[in-house]
Amino acid sequence: MRRNSSFRRRSSGASANRTRRSSVAFREQVLGSPSLPAPIQKMLDGIERQLGIRDWSLSTLAAVALSRRAWMIPVLFVLLAGFVIAAGGGGGTVETNFPIALEDYNDPEGGGIGSILASRIAESPFNLVGSLVFLLAICHTFAAAPLTEKAHHIKHHHEEELRKAGKSEEFIKNSPSFKAELFHFIGEVEAIFGIWVIALMVAIIGFYDWSTFKDYIAHTVVYIEPMFVVVIMAIASTRPIVKLAEQIMGRVAAYGQSTTQAWWFSILTLAPLLGSFITEPAAMTIAALLLAKQFYDYNPTPKFAYATIGLLFVNVSVGGTLTHFAAPPVLMVAAPWGWDIAFMMVNFGWKAVIGVVIANILYYIIFKNEFANLKKADSGESDDPNAPVKWEDREDPIPGWVTVTHLLFMAWTVFNAHYPPLFIGGFLFFIGFTMASKAYQNKLEIKGPLLVGFFLAGLVTHGGVQAWWIAPVLQSLSELPLMIGATILTAFNDNAAITYLSTLVPGFTDGQKYAVVAGAVTGGGLTVIANAPNPAGQSILSRYFPGGVNPANLAMGAAIPTVIMGVSYMGFYYLLG
Repeated sequence: MRRNSSFRRRSSGASANRTRRSSVAFREQVLGSPSLPAPIQKMLDGIERQLGIRDWSLSTLAAVALSRRAWMIPVLFVLLAGFVIAAGGGGGTVETNFPIALEDYNDPEGGGIGSILASRIAESPFNLVGSLVFLLAICHTFAAAPLTEKAHHIKHHHEEELRKAGKSEEFIKNSPSFKAELFHFIGEVEAIFGIWVIALMVAIIGFYDWSTFKDYIAHTVVYIEPMFVVVIMAIASTRPIVKLAEQIMGRVAAYGQSTTQAWWFSILTLAPLLGSFITEPAAMTIAALLLAKQFYDYNPTPKFAYATIGLLFVNVSVGGTLTHFAAPPVLMVAAPWGWDIAFMMVNFGWKAVIGVVIANILYYIIFKNEFANLKKADSGESDDPNAPVKWEDREDPIPGWVTVTHLLFMAWTVFNAHYPPLFIGGFLFFIGFTMASKAYQNKLEIKGPLLVGFFLAGLVTHGGVQAWWIAPVLQSLSELPLMIGATILTAFNDNAAITYLSTLVPGFTDGQKYAVVAGAVTGGGLTVIANAPNPAGQSILSRYFPGGVNPANLAMGAAIPTVIMGVSYMGFYYLLG
C-alpha cells in the first residue's frame, strides 16, 4: 500500500513536471514568451489540473473533448484569447491572404483528393485546426438537448433548496442559479456556433495575429444574410402578415372542410412554394407559426411531430427554387452562372412542386391514423365560453391599409436584400409604423429573429475557413456522386456555402452546376444548420419538443422527403437528358 502510494506521488510529480515543461513550450510557441504574470499563470495551471492535460497535443485535447469535462474547453479558449491578445498575438506578420485563396494553393499535379488535402494542410496547418473547431461546434449541437435538460435539473434543484430555506416565490423567481443559466446558454442551439467563434478566434490569433482575425471578421466574412433574416423574420411574424397568410391557406383548407389534416397539407404545400416569391426565411416563419396553431397545439406524437418538422424543412429548402432570388443557395450562383427566373422554372421549379406534393401525400398516407387521433382530441375539447380571449389571439379585423403597408415593407426588404443600409433603415421605419398602428398589432417579436441571426452569423464565420477542403471534394466528383455529396455536405454546412464555393471551382460543367445546386437544396432539411431558414423554424417550434429539437430525430423525419426530392431532381434530369 505504501509502495503504491509512493509510486502515485512519484508519478504525480513526474506528470506535473511534464505538464510544466509542455506548458512552457506552448507559451513559447503561441504567446512568444515562456512566462506570464503570476495571476494568469496560476489560473492556467489550475485549468491544466482540472482538464488533466499532460501536454498540448491534439490527441490529449481530443481525449478531453470526449470526457465529462469537455464543457471547460470553451472556457479555456476564452482565457487563452485574453492571454494571446495581451501578449500581442502569435508574433507573426499580418496575413493579408487569409483564408488562402483557392487559386493560391500549390496543389500537387495529378494528385488525388487525399494528396491535395494533405498538401494544403502542410501549406497552412491552420486549415486542419479551423475545421476541427467547426467539427467540435457541430458535435456540440448534438449535445444541446442533454445540456438543456441538465440546466432544467439544476434549476429545479436550486429552487427546491431555496424553498427548503424558507425563501418566498418572488425571491426564488428573481434568484436564478448561475450554473443553470450557464448550462442553458451553452445548450442553446442558436448560440452554439457563436460560442465556438471564440475558439476560432484563438486559433487564428495563435497561428497569425489579432489584425488577421479582425480583418477576417470585418472585411472577409459577409454578414448580409444573417441581417436580412433578422429583418424579414421579424416582419413576416407580425399579426397582419400571419393573418393574411392564414386566410389564403384557410381557403385552400376549406376544400378539405378545414380539418387538421387539411390545414396541415395546405400549409406544407403552399407556404414553401410561396417562399419563391417572399424568400425562404419569410415562408419558414409563416409556415412554422401556422403549423404551431393548426397542428402542433393538438399534441401530435413525437414521431409525427419530427416527421412534420423534417418535411417542413425539406419543402422550404426546395420550395424557393421557382425563382432565382429567394433560396440562399440559388442566390449564390444566379449571377456568376447567369441563371434567371426562366432557367429556374424550367430546370428546378416544376420538379420541386412535384417532389413537395408527392412527399406531402406520402406522409399524409403514413400518418393517416395519427390525423384521426388529432381530430378526436380536437373535437373532444370543451372550452369555457366566458374565458377571456388572449390579446394575441383576438379575431378583430385588421384594416386593409395596415396589411398593405406591411406587404410594402416586406417587398422593400426583399427588393433590397443585398443592401443592409436600405433594408435595416426600412425596418426602423417599420418599427415606427407598428407603434403608430399598435391597436392592430401584437407585440413585435425580436428575440427569436436576433438569436437566429446570431446563429447564422456564427455559421458563416466558421464556414468562411472551410473552402480548403470543400472545393476540391466537389471538383473531384461527377454529376450523380456530386449531387449525393452536396446533399451530405449540406447537412454539416450551410447549403449557401456549398453553392458559393462551387462558383469558385474552375471548369465546372453545366451538369455539375445543376447537380451541386440540386444536392444543396435537397439536403437543406436534414439538420438545423443545413439551410438558413431552418433556425427560424426551430426557434418557433422548439417549445413543442421537450429538451429541444433532437438532431438525429430531425434527420430521420427529413430522410424520406430528402430521398423523394433527390429522385425528382436527378430522375427527371437523366430521363429528359
